[in-house]
Amino acid sequence: MAVTIAQLEVVAFEVNRRAAIAVPIDAEQAFRRAADRETNPLAKYVLDAIVENAELAVLDQRPMCGDTGLPRYYVKAGNDVHLEGGFAALERALRAAVARATQEVKLRSNRVHPITRRNPGNNVGVFAPSIDYRFEPEGDWIEITAVHKGGLFGSDYRMLFPGDGTDGIKRFVVDTIASFHRRGLACPPAIVGVGIGGTKDQCFTLSKEAACLRLVGDRHPDPVVAQLEEEIYDLCTKTNMGVMGLKSDTPVADVHCEIAYAHTGGTPVAVSELCTAVRRSTARLYNDGRVEFREDPRWFSPYMRREGIDLTPAEAGRAIWAPAAVPEEATVN
Repeated sequence: MAVTIAQLEVVAFEVNRRAAIAVPIDAEQAFRRAADRETNPLAKYVLDAIVENAELAVLDQRPMCGDTGLPRYYVKAGNDVHLEGGFAALERALRAAVARATQEVKLRSNRVHPITRRNPGNNVGVFAPSIDYRFEPEGDWIEITAVHKGGLFGSDYRMLFPGDGTDGIKRFVVDTIASFHRRGLACPPAIVGVGIGGTKDQCFTLSKEAACLRLVGDRHPDPVVAQLEEEIYDLCTKTNMGVMGLKSDTPVADVHCEIAYAHTGGTPVAVSELCTAVRRSTARLYNDGRVEFREDPRWFSPYMRREGIDLTPAEAGRAIWAPAAVPEEATVN
């Protein structure tokens, strides 16, 4: 059997709908904790409003934010999946789903021609929506994750020297967070993704994936990277530059770092922030027609993070810590 294109388009529409409406449980719980511990009354008022808005969006079945960001996809395919019509048909279905979601879910038509500013009104155009692919060595399934991320501010890049070390990485991240939060160019408490290493474009991609595709509370399986995540999180917290530019006890919801082996002469570092509109949803489609929806993309697999040519038993068995309380079920009926 094969995953049909008709089914793919229906499921792709649904993950876009869910992403627009329901804040994932891991993020909503983080915002609740932030509101509960906030000591600035005005910041607490705004954080409470964010939580209330998330609840009302689900009750009203409407997008939880007026700016619905830029719809994009992250697609992961098992090696044994069969797609009716192949990947070209898949991409047509994904584009059609975005166009339909723009009209029926009432996504804002944010995609325009960059020079003429012509707006087709459906968030579809040249390289839009963007689609990123990863593959797994086993599995008769394909996973589609929809992410609606803001496309303006909250990201930066810098090439560091090896001698800058982790102190240089931490300084750059905190400088970036403080700069954007102080000028109102981010929506804290943000989930901060940090890409370290690789090429310039690769580290920027990793920073966005780290921000968008990992749960709040997740830690990198490499203990060195996990420690850096904790240290950067503590430093960002000390900036006290939080929601709506107010002094706050929770400037960031979490910090996720991802690494790629780099050139010997440099350490590229990129920062991306995911705002309080944590718009993501994932579905897995099997060859036999089954469909499973979930909130955790499970994007960064041991296979993806492998160091050598093949995945070693040690890498495959490396535990990834994540909050046990986050359920698998979808949050939108």
